[in-house]
Amino acid sequence: MASQSTTVLELRDIVKEFPGVRALDGVRFDVCRGEVHALCGENGAGKSTLMKIISGLYPFGSYAGDLLVDGAVRKFSGIKESQAAGVAIVFQELSLVRELSVAENIFLGREPSTFGVIDWDDVHQRTSALLRDLGFNISPFARVGDLGIGQQQMVEIAKALALNAHILILDEPTSALSDTEIEVFLGMIRTLKQRGVACVLITHKLNEVFAVSDRITVFRDGKSVVSYLAKDVNEHRVIADMVGRELKDLYPRIEKTIHGPILEVQNLTVPHPTIPGRDLLHDVSFTVRKGEILGIAGLMGSGRTEILMSVFGALHGKRKGAIKLEGETLNFASPQDAINRGLALVSEDRKRLGLVLEDSVSRNISLASLAKLTRFGVLDDDGEMKIAKDFVKDLRIKTPGIEAQVKNLSGGNQQKVVLAKWMLTKPKVLFLDEPTRGIDVGARAEIYRIVGEMARDGVAVVMVSSELPEVLGLSDRVLVMCGGRVTGEFSRDEATQEQIMAAATRFSH
Repeated sequence: MASQSTTVLELRDIVKEFPGVRALDGVRFDVCRGEVHALCGENGAGKSTLMKIISGLYPFGSYAGDLLVDGAVRKFSGIKESQAAGVAIVFQELSLVRELSVAENIFLGREPSTFGVIDWDDVHQRTSALLRDLGFNISPFARVGDLGIGQQQMVEIAKALALNAHILILDEPTSALSDTEIEVFLGMIRTLKQRGVACVLITHKLNEVFAVSDRITVFRDGKSVVSYLAKDVNEHRVIADMVGRELKDLYPRIEKTIHGPILEVQNLTVPHPTIPGRDLLHDVSFTVRKGEILGIAGLMGSGRTEILMSVFGALHGKRKGAIKLEGETLNFASPQDAINRGLALVSEDRKRLGLVLEDSVSRNISLASLAKLTRFGVLDDDGEMKIAKDFVKDLRIKTPGIEAQVKNLSGGNQQKVVLAKWMLTKPKVLFLDEPTRGIDVGARAEIYRIVGEMARDGVAVVMVSSELPEVLGLSDRVLVMCGGRVTGEFSRDEATQEQIMAAATRFSH
């Protein structure tokens, strides 16, 4: 670690209030040159609020306390002022323009020009050099909308670093990255440390915290409750400080009975929509049984999500193979067909594909079951409200009320609303795609409990996850994908991280 004698960012007694809520309560925090300082805490603890103050998104006057950059008190009125002071932030929510290229996004609003004419050769050369320096294998000419979420996150990071910032704030930067991409990212952080960049890292992945962080500060209920050197503590201590209690049995062992096959996929082949002669999935076969949790592991681009989307009827185009539900051969032409026959899908991007953010908690819960709650074209409002209240209680959804807009809930509580929506449909098979992405450890334990109880009640669960501890902790059986093919299958007792990674890279180059 570089010398920490120089404090480049300091916050003193920061207080931030929203109507009825004190989001930050006397927070003190600092980061030094060449240091990675991690912020850990549950969703709603105040971490992201603090970052929005540092970045100028919450301007001076909307909070109390002092913000110092390079020893001087700063009063940012917006994000451009913080950028001018050398602060760059990568938010959890992507802010890219999907219709523009990678290079256009990275230099958006800062394009080099001569007499008002943009020098596109310079833009592309500088973008190529930046991406190469970071180890990102992405074309500067690629349209951002055509990239996967993980690659889009890499572009977001590159865009922030293009500002030549000496203070870099990273809010859940790896939530959409594969294990391989995460290793590239962590290597990039180590390089930035050597160059003297101060990094503030917010992540729920404690293994990443301990891989690169020098110090850790834990937030709870809007307060910075404790700070320590990363080398002096372990994950168990950090988790206990985050939740304010000992958190045992993160992956619950719920007693259940696994019955016979309910979903069978046989020789599923799905051609690539834009590349002739190439398949997204090739000859994929697997079975999942009633009451079983089948984990699907693999690197990003291995075909994990495509399996779920294809079976669920959400991938358009020709496909070969057979899908059997309870022994009956079916071909779901649309997600609605799949839902009608007892399938449910918790998608990877809950905000874009799983929720109507501007709508209420109750309306989101009933969204997939409106036909059951409607009589002669009129929605049973009382029935909808009762159902929503029951789910809020049973799933321990933290919300001001069932009429609250779901966009104002934490990530973990939003995910519980998505689960409640599908539970109401009484599914036979539940597909989960990255079910705990961007969710804190306390909420993860709750999600795991809910999923385990659904399996106990006879639901077959198929779960895609990039986090191997999650796959190993929840799954009764693990299927491994690589290059659109099944390259391994392990029972709970057989599966190890080493075996899964070996199978996940079997056809990699």
